[in-house]
Amino acid sequence: MKNLTITVEDSVLEWARVEAARRGTSVSRMVGDFMAEMKQREDTYERAYLAWRTDERTWQGGAGADGAPEKEARSAQLVRAGGQNGRNNPSGKKEQA
Repeated sequence: MKNLTITVEDSVLEWARVEAARRGTSVSRMVGDFMAEMKQREDTYERAYLAWRTDERTWQGGAGADGAPEKEARSAQLVRAGGQNGRNNPSGKKEQA
């Protein structure tokens, strides 16, 4: 474990001391936990982003001879957009534009 020196405003340090006491920990532990949590969030985000990018590339590039993935993708886009020439009404049936 390494030591770290930081510079903060007096009011921030006072708040940190009170908050650490309220939580039953030290300012040092609180800062360390905060940094570890931020690292975990960044790692989680990076993994999700890379998974999305990998999935996106596979989705865009992979079509069989019959073009099925494009048909499925186009169908999904139409459903999200509310249909090709119409939009969905509250009953779920298509209305013509």
